[in-house]
Amino acid sequence: MKLKLPYILLAAYIAEFLVLAVNPYSRGVWFAENLPIVLIVAALALTYRRFAFSNASYALMSVLVFMHTVGGHYTFERVPFGFVTDLFGFTRNHYDRIAHFSVGFYAYPLAEFLWRKGYTRSKGLVAFTGITAIFTVAAVYEIIEWLYAVSADPAAGIAFLGSQGDVWDAQKDMLADGLGSICASVLFLLHYKGPPPGGDGRP
Repeated sequence: MKLKLPYILLAAYIAEFLVLAVNPYSRGVWFAENLPIVLIVAALALTYRRFAFSNASYALMSVLVFMHTVGGHYTFERVPFGFVTDLFGFTRNHYDRIAHFSVGFYAYPLAEFLWRKGYTRSKGLVAFTGITAIFTVAAVYEIIEWLYAVSADPAAGIAFLGSQGDVWDAQKDMLADGLGSICASVLFLLHYKGPPPGGDGRP
């Protein structure tokens, strides 16, 4: 029997989580960074039998899951990403920017959910809703990051925030989230061929 992609991704995540839970740079940062990801994975696993997304959605959602777990181990500022920094001549580690861009990929499964539930027959509307939802979540998360940073141990707070001295870091992170959501929404419009509105069958 061919193993389904969601099961493969879940097994890979569990393995990654266990390996990177060993001796992280900061246990406090590791906990704070991994908590939202564990909640996302748990929610997807628990609702799988009631609503299974397409393989494309699970693949897109997994990018953030895997990248964020790595960032939680090293802290995003310290992820070994020097080859990219050197290749493009960056002055900072942009691993966190790419991770933020992958947050936008969740616009695809959100659009798929709204479409399959039949809340509207306009693909353009569900795609636009995905974009606005990601921008909203991005703004809320930046506020949560700030609250953690000012309440935690100073070193852990700075590591969790990952601004690397950039006063516009929060705005750039939100922009990266939004750009990712735009790309994911365009992909949904061009690629998604799942059940019609209201046809909540398994893809």
